[in-house]
Amino acid sequence: MPSDTKIALFKGKQIRKFLYQKEWWFVIVDVISVLTDSVQPDGYIKDMRRRDPELSKGWGQIATPLSIDTAGGPQKVLCANTEGIFRIIQSVPSPKAEPFKRWLAKVGYERIQEIENPELATKRTRTLYKLKGYPDSWIEKRMRGIAIREELTDEWQKRGAARQRDYEILTAEISKATFGVVPSEYKKLKGLRRENLRDHMNDLELIFTMLGERATTEIHRDEDSQGIPKLKADAKTGGDIAGGARKQLEKRLGRTIISKKNFRLLK
Repeated sequence: MPSDTKIALFKGKQIRKFLYQKEWWFVIVDVISVLTDSVQPDGYIKDMRRRDPELSKGWGQIATPLSIDTAGGPQKVLCANTEGIFRIIQSVPSPKAEPFKRWLAKVGYERIQEIENPELATKRTRTLYKLKGYPDSWIEKRMRGIAIREELTDEWQKRGAARQRDYEILTAEISKATFGVVPSEYKKLKGLRRENLRDHMNDLELIFTMLGERATTEIHRDEDSQGIPKLKADAKTGGDIAGGARKQLEKRLGRTIISKKNFRLLK
């Protein structure tokens, strides 16, 4: 089950990571860039595989192409879980390798803690938003939205969504019906690249997002929906419900609630 892309920091440098199959996966090219300071990490990876035949032989089990957010929109990028990254590090002669291993172990340990005690993940997320300067009222809505999203993706997984592309299609269906734009278009509207779209929504945008996703979850459960075609139809219906409510409010207010502003501009 896919999750939003996160940014981890190692000695001030960014490494993209996200949750997939209940564990952290890291973008391999980001890891190599941090460890080697290479201006062409893709080329370094090719050379590394040539130098290490065993790594090259097992590359298919280590490197998995997964769709993540990039500056150009969602793209397939080679990623590895913690175990795979440890194997890659063995082939990188870098003085940063040992401290990176400790950092990686800590990141993995935090995820284990969060699985055993979900409240820790919630507390960490709240703290991060607080440090970024978000107001408490916004944080409450965002946290509720995260919980609603997780419930929905759990339903999708149980009811036939198997590929990340399935989740993207279903999410786009809700967004299109709710706001008239799919997430990639919405990000362009707000001038976003890698950033998480929902982290840059205002209160009303978050509320209608939650309504569309919660309505979809209830429809799935009430109708015991199975298979992507039915899930897609439900997603459109759930989005239509939220979209209808949005249009009614906009008619009363005399303005759209879809904003080009994002959190950076609202600060």
